[in-house]
Amino acid sequence: MAMTKRNGKNDTIILNTIEELVPQDHDVRMLDNCIDWSFIYPLVENLYSDVGRPSIDPVVLFKMIFINIIFGLGSMRKTCKEIQVNLAYRWFLGISMDEKVPNYSTWSQNYIRRYSNSEVFEKIFDQILKQAISYGFVDMETVYGDSTHQKANANKNKYTDEEVEIMKKIYENDLLDEINRDREEHGKKPIKKNEKEELNFDEETGKLKRDIQTKHIKISKTDSESGCFHKGEKEKCFAYSHQTFCDRNGFVLASVCVAGNVHDSVSFFSAYKVLNDKYMDQIKNVCLDAGYITPAICKTVLENGQKMYAPYKRPMTKKGYYKKYEYVYDEGYDCYLCPNNKVLSYSTTNKLGYKEYKSNPKDCENCPLRGRCTSSKNFQKVVTRHVWEEYREEVMDEIRHTPEWKEIYPRRKESIERVFADCKEHHTLRYTRLRGLQKNQHQSLMIFACYNLKRMSRWRWKSISKTAQNLIKSTILNYFKKKEKRYLFISTTLSTI
Repeated sequence: MAMTKRNGKNDTIILNTIEELVPQDHDVRMLDNCIDWSFIYPLVENLYSDVGRPSIDPVVLFKMIFINIIFGLGSMRKTCKEIQVNLAYRWFLGISMDEKVPNYSTWSQNYIRRYSNSEVFEKIFDQILKQAISYGFVDMETVYGDSTHQKANANKNKYTDEEVEIMKKIYENDLLDEINRDREEHGKKPIKKNEKEELNFDEETGKLKRDIQTKHIKISKTDSESGCFHKGEKEKCFAYSHQTFCDRNGFVLASVCVAGNVHDSVSFFSAYKVLNDKYMDQIKNVCLDAGYITPAICKTVLENGQKMYAPYKRPMTKKGYYKKYEYVYDEGYDCYLCPNNKVLSYSTTNKLGYKEYKSNPKDCENCPLRGRCTSSKNFQKVVTRHVWEEYREEVMDEIRHTPEWKEIYPRRKESIERVFADCKEHHTLRYTRLRGLQKNQHQSLMIFACYNLKRMSRWRWKSISKTAQNLIKSTILNYFKKKEKRYLFISTTLSTI
């Protein structure tokens, strides 16, 4: 076979339409087929004026964001360049080959002037999820929750060390009421609601001033709303954290963005409230990892009529010492028994919600097991028990040993962990170019909306393909059945002649 060699550029005029040039199995066709994009118009209608020059179609603007995230392009400037030369993207946006692509700054200006303070991103996320539910792709009986960090657009070496007030947790008032009830039952004085504030005498003013508990944290000079994230072997950096819930099929149900220095067990409550406000009646089980095993979270989930599935959590005890479960709690006498069968009696309930049980120093001084029990100088062992400990025990000692746990918990790595892995690898969740908590909350909602849309479009495309295949098979079978009946009729007729 002779070698072919092209001479220069090919300037042939293309007479085909974009519809003919875009492959039938391209991702944009799947995306366009699974949802009616006109749902965006009523969501943004109140953000536009009735007078003035015509604006760029808002559906085109939001579709540009979907192209940016779904195909992992990153920046809007690069997205606009890709749309200019990619016929599939033009077909998806409804832009002809001779029409000008919107400038990359158009989206940023529309966000600043219209969308930044609106709820349009959350509504788009909800609408896509609602469409997936209507197709029957979402199963909310069991939800899986976890948090992942996203590296902020901030230099980790540029920060200031500042003293900030310790914020109250969402459940602190309920916890204080429970603490005071327990203290009153034991004849103790209740703790005042301003217990965290200490009154000190100010010599300059001659008045009492309130000292609020504070802590020192690192504040980024580049993005002050991000938080210093440091966990295990991961790189220490400024980041945002996304507390997220999904169903067993991997469809994201809710997500809340917080600073990277907020612990998962704290950010859980805001995301869990968003989830329950929408789908509480449909959720029966909540599956979480070991970082969420706190009395407050266990109490919140169980009191909502849902079961909490969590893994075994290793006791945080020094090596060589007795574990806490080796001290037996007697609920009737409200005391603990140590491995040497000595009683640890109730002492007090502290302001953190822990009941303190202390041993008799005389029993511990000459105890042969003291070396594995306590190293205190006053020869006294202290065991603490949270006022909501029974909820944690129900999760760890009862639910964890059920057959349902063996079926539900192993699916966690196939659901929520896979969501994070796919979004980081393919949908720009690993690193953010935006600064500020609100912008990153909007971006994370769009990332998870795109993830849901991509998943839904492929499942929808497969179901349509299977339906078409089954229709062809049934048509062929019916044809041969009719042919067989005709053959039998002719053969029986000939045999009677």
